[in-house]
Amino acid sequence: MDLLEIMRSRRSVRRYTDEKISDEDLKKILSAALLAPSGHSKYPCEFIAVKNRELLEKMSHCRKGVAKMLEGAAAAIVVVADKDKSDTFVEDSCVAMMNMELLATSLGIGNCWIQVRNREAEDDSPSEEFLRGILNFPENFACQAILSLGFPAKEPRARELDKLNFDKVSFRA
Repeated sequence: MDLLEIMRSRRSVRRYTDEKISDEDLKKILSAALLAPSGHSKYPCEFIAVKNRELLEKMSHCRKGVAKMLEGAAAAIVVVADKDKSDTFVEDSCVAMMNMELLATSLGIGNCWIQVRNREAEDDSPSEEFLRGILNFPENFACQAILSLGFPAKEPRARELDKLNFDKVSFRA
């Protein structure tokens, strides 16, 4: 599958089968994150891979109604970044997330980006603090997002290239 086809096929998947993700595939997805470019080559991002069912269930409460898919996910990857290491930690985190989404899609693994930064948990605490309490990452690390992972319960339909809105594009010659 070429990259444009992977991009066309990537959709947010929130319902998963019970099939487990192999350690090999999880390592490939994490490799995609570690290969992501970083502003000034500072690489402030770190990744917490979670396969433990009990932790995934606890994490599913990190957002009001949005993170429930973690209960049925085979795994999740939490992206945290050292705020003291780089002023591009938000952008670097997003690039790493996108790399992981595309790699997971290429492996047939469904995925969904769960925003954490500037969001609230079900208990009204900041999502980042809620997750810090579960995963114990340092205070100087910002939690940007979680990537839920699992094999899709239903295969999502790919986007159609001929329906892209090129009115949003302007060309300068």
